[in-house]
Amino acid sequence: MDRELNEQEQQALLAIARQAIVHAVKHGDDYIEPREEKALNQRNGCFVTIKQSGQLRGCIGNFQSELPLFKEVAMMAKASATNDPRFYPMQSTDLDNFTLEISVLSPLHKIEDVDEIEVGKHGIYIEKSYHRGVLLPQVATEHNWNRNTFLKQTCIKAGLPTDAWQADDADIYIFSAQIFRESSPS
Repeated sequence: MDRELNEQEQQALLAIARQAIVHAVKHGDDYIEPREEKALNQRNGCFVTIKQSGQLRGCIGNFQSELPLFKEVAMMAKASATNDPRFYPMQSTDLDNFTLEISVLSPLHKIEDVDEIEVGKHGIYIEKSYHRGVLLPQVATEHNWNRNTFLKQTCIKAGLPTDAWQADDADIYIFSAQIFRESSPS
């Protein structure tokens, strides 16, 4: 990302994500209005997180995108609502009570030393053989994890033993994210 998104651009992306979810649930297809803003047309990876009553309801994303950011956000929002295998697809009744969080990602950076990981700043992506797992930067902060716990939990997410990050054939990547969210409904 050339620069951080400003408040107006963040609000536009949150509105796009919400519109994509509502349209997908009600009509079963995609609807995305074109956007002209330069920042919303950059090619960045992103994750869209859906929460209901403060609990995770869906989270899907991509590290890279060939699409403009506004389209990627809409696609990830729809996927989070309808294709996250951990949850049933959102229904019309779920549309009354959910909030969104968007994480616009920096490119992945492979590290050789886990001391490079700054909890609260970096997310972790681990690859080992056919296993892959990712946790966004805010996950460690929300759970008050230290670096070691963050690494262990990323291994669990990848379906690996908790110490797999120490293996010679484990590749560890870090990334940062600009994170913004809707305010909780009152």
